Amino acid sequence: MLGSMALVAILNSCTSSSGNDGGMMQMPTPTLPVLTVANVATTTHREYAATLEGKVNVEIRPQVAGYLETIFIDEGDYVKAGQPLFRINDRPYREQVANTTASLKAAQANEAKAQLEVDRLTPLVKNNVVSEIQLQTAQASLESAKANVAQARAQMGNAEINAGYALIKAPVSGYIGHIPYKLGSLVGRGEDLPLTVLSDVKEIYAYFSLSEVDFLQFKEQVPGATLEEKLKNLPPVNLILADNTVYPEKGIVSTVEGQFDKTMGAITFRATFPNAAGLLRSGNTGRVSIPRNHAQALVVPQEATFELQDKVLVFVVSDSNKVASRPIRIKDQSSTYYFVEEGLKPGEKIVYQGLSRLRDGALIAPQPIALDSLLKTKPI
Repeated sequence: MLGSMALVAILNSCTSSSGNDGGMMQMPTPTLPVLTVANVATTTHREYAATLEGKVNVEIRPQVAGYLETIFIDEGDYVKAGQPLFRINDRPYREQVANTTASLKAAQANEAKAQLEVDRLTPLVKNNVVSEIQLQTAQASLESAKANVAQARAQMGNAEINAGYALIKAPVSGYIGHIPYKLGSLVGRGEDLPLTVLSDVKEIYAYFSLSEVDFLQFKEQVPGATLEEKLKNLPPVNLILADNTVYPEKGIVSTVEGQFDKTMGAITFRATFPNAAGLLRSGNTGRVSIPRNHAQALVVPQEATFELQDKVLVFVVSDSNKVASRPIRIKDQSSTYYFVEEGLKPGEKIVYQGLSRLRDGALIAPQPIALDSLLKTKPI
């Protein structure tokens, strides 16, 4: 009897427990925004840090030593080719010119004297008055005198060149850089610093580097059979200045170095920008922005993705409103969007937000979001 009562009590207890479980509240199905992916036509930009240099940067260095007597220009001045820049005290060089001029005249006098001797002996030899040896000796003296004249003329020319170097002129038109020397400074060919640097900035070269991966992508994605053709097929590029403003003139990527820098693992490109107004100067920095046109790009917002073990994934929503994670392969990106190469197809639906609460197989209540509306609020 007691055993029967105990059995009934146990059964009643189990029934009561089952009733309590059936009465527990289940977690509600989460309502999450869902986006239908689609192809769009767009343009992205890749930016690369750049340093700017003038088309011509000439170090102005003295060819002769001496005291800096005159400075005709000031830092930042624009000068034209042939315009005087500096004058070195040329008195020692003018004295050398005078000295070598006198030496040349003396050599020419000796040459004339030797010529007269040859002219005097020539008829005497013909008439057998003097020996042939005397004439040959006179002729040798004449040749020596001519050599002395040539040597004196060369020395005078060299002295004149040195005297001319005392006045330093601009080899090209451009802007004057820093002038480290002042009036009275002793300057010469062995100085570490140039007198100044003259920059021709009618055109500006922007040098920027691509990593090995970027360079391989460049060769793969830009049309053209050769590197030269690929450079020609690149669209005009923008220059973003240090204050994040865009330089008004477009540039052209014109050259690429022949080899990678082993220490940096990068290869250098050069873009050329017109600079008629002189807004850019050598030494400026900025960023070269290279556009890339996408006729059909499968757009996915970056906030609709998550990373796991170096992979980028999305949650794809099935027709039954269950989600499943799927890796995607990215071919390009903007600051807010990925452009998918593999892993998704146009028309598929992905979860836009709330990914941290999801697991594979979870059921959601989709709240559709139009891609056009998203692109308006968050442009590519």
